[in-house]
Amino acid sequence: MSIESVRKWYPKALTSIDTVNRLLDTIEKHLELKPNQLMHADSMCCDDVNAIQYPPRAYEMLGPFHLGGLDGFPFAGLTGMGAFAHHVPEDGAVIIFYAPHIGITKEGQIGEISRIGQSSNSACCGAAKGALGKLAAGQIIEGNITSLDFQMNTIEQIFLHSKERILNAENQIFEATEVMYEAIDERIEVLVKETEYPCKYVILVGGIFINGDKDMGSFCQYKKFEYINLETKERKSLMDEYHK
Repeated sequence: MSIESVRKWYPKALTSIDTVNRLLDTIEKHLELKPNQLMHADSMCCDDVNAIQYPPRAYEMLGPFHLGGLDGFPFAGLTGMGAFAHHVPEDGAVIIFYAPHIGITKEGQIGEISRIGQSSNSACCGAAKGALGKLAAGQIIEGNITSLDFQMNTIEQIFLHSKERILNAENQIFEATEVMYEAIDERIEVLVKETEYPCKYVILVGGIFINGDKDMGSFCQYKKFEYINLETKERKSLMDEYHK
């Protein structure tokens, strides 16, 4: 799979390595912050493929503090945000990267990948495809969230609330991933608003994390790259600077 195959679905996607390089370079240029001044949290799916394909340069930042559960929803909630926020250097910033993930195979098949040691492709994100299958079969019950499968039930409810949009889409798993991104983004904004930070900036980076087959690495397309100056309350997008 080449990046051109990924860009059929995500036109501005970059390799995850290039994504992190541009991210850190943009922050250093415009906010004058080095990676060791950044306390990094991610809200990504707990799927092991994300650990395998995690961009190495991200480890130059402090952390990561993991906020996410299945398909990247920030299940750590206010307690997780509060703990993470108080680990930040006083002259630095917190940076929160959040993204649902989706697989694309060498052949361009979306929603699955070839994993190490397996002869057949498997679902990616498996939770999203599982919830999508239940949605299509009419098996999701409004308000049904159990302690036994809390994270999966939450994803099911998110999809149920966008049922017509997802099921009428040209590609259902692509659209379901868009719905998931919007739900994550909305929840992150609430968590950020309800949390206090003993530092200069809050940096928000949202996108879609794209897994390739086992020998292809990963990719990312940003949808949001913004910072909040906690002293002046100024909020500014750095997307244009990031794409230069």
